[in-house]
Amino acid sequence: MGLTLAALADAMPGAVAQGLIWSIMAIGVYITYKVLDIADLTVDGSLCTGGAVCLMMIVNGHDVWVALIGATLAGGACGLVTGLLHTVMGIPALLAGILTQISLYSINLKILGQSNRGLMAIAYDLPVTSREVNDALIFLAITAVLIIVFLYWFFGTERGCSLRATGCNENMAKAQGINTNVNKVIGLAISNALVGLSGALLTQYQGFADINMGRGAIVVGLAAVIIGEALFGRLFKNFALHLLSVVIGSVFYYIVLQTVIWLEFDPDLLKVLQAGVVAVFLAFPYWKGKYFKKIKTSKKGGVTNAGN
Repeated sequence: MGLTLAALADAMPGAVAQGLIWSIMAIGVYITYKVLDIADLTVDGSLCTGGAVCLMMIVNGHDVWVALIGATLAGGACGLVTGLLHTVMGIPALLAGILTQISLYSINLKILGQSNRGLMAIAYDLPVTSREVNDALIFLAITAVLIIVFLYWFFGTERGCSLRATGCNENMAKAQGINTNVNKVIGLAISNALVGLSGALLTQYQGFADINMGRGAIVVGLAAVIIGEALFGRLFKNFALHLLSVVIGSVFYYIVLQTVIWLEFDPDLLKVLQAGVVAVFLAFPYWKGKYFKKIKTSKKGGVTNAGN
């Protein structure tokens, strides 16, 4: 058992690193799911787009940092397409995301040229690799903090406040003269830009890009958002702290997954576990409101009867 626990402890830095990488994607999901009140399924495709663009730019001689910027812009372009499908063509946001996601499968395949490609960490000076986990942790933590600081500033601007108003009450926002369609497009572009950056970092960390690497990404993003809200919803009231809770939720999620793998859970059933974790945390507010209030009410009633 001692050796097994040691193996778990050795695997934890890697789990935290992956949690931080996916937390950037989860922040993007938070923007659409919580701020814009849109269920955007584009992320399952735009994550791979970011990874594919980053890898191909690096292997074709571009600087690593330029490749990261290119991946971020590519992800933003994916969100832009979804936003235009929704606002210009009148397609419901959910279906618009699905259409973009389906299209991105072929586009990503064209970018990579094959179903998967490797990226040798030794051949390039990558800021994030699984070979240097401690350095990767520092870089990813700083990156997450900088993203939170930027978004906190942006959503405090006039444009950011109007974007939040659009998600809060679209009809009222329109009555105030806000162009809600423009805000939706901007929000979706920013969200998927973060997803693209996350895909680029994931590609560097794992050393390859795969056409299916984004499959189920929305589940991970929702899990991070819901877990963070469930754990820190009452404590964190500031917008920046809400974003921080998403980061913590993502890290917590991957620590749980790593622990489950350590317990020799059937890896073929990991997707079922992921869906189950999200379902439990999604149901928790409902259970809390429906059953916990009944328990409190019955206890108060018991105390009142005892006093009488």
